[in-house]
Amino acid sequence: MKIFTIGFTKKSAEKFFTSLRQAGVETLIDVRLNNVSQLAGFAKKADLAYFVQEICDIQYIHLPLLAPTQELLTAYKTRKGDWSVYERAFLKLMEERRIESVIDRATLDRGCLLCSEDRPDRCHRRLVAEYLGEKWSDVEIVHLV
Repeated sequence: MKIFTIGFTKKSAEKFFTSLRQAGVETLIDVRLNNVSQLAGFAKKADLAYFVQEICDIQYIHLPLLAPTQELLTAYKTRKGDWSVYERAFLKLMEERRIESVIDRATLDRGCLLCSEDRPDRCHRRLVAEYLGEKWSDVEIVHLV
């Protein structure tokens, strides 16, 4: 099983869509809590669903179950929280949600977890991929940067 991750910030539309297509992504899985922001440019929910289908022949789904809560997001982003505290809290949240049992593996195979952060190192999409990799054990993770 292969799970990709990608962020759209600091990427042109050309680089973003080309990366998805060249990697062989089959489903773009939006793991953002808020996916309709005017600051998202080409990555607003309705536009993105249209673009990935038309440009790449890729399906789009929004899975807020794989997003942090607003409380966690605010504590980290707005209040400039500590990454290690956020990471522990988000891992606990995924465990409480039992995402490994709730999410269909087929949905994620050759799927790409999407968030806004340009790099995966301090983004929850990496935490989701790694968490599922530990639970399912046969997961290859590829970060598209």
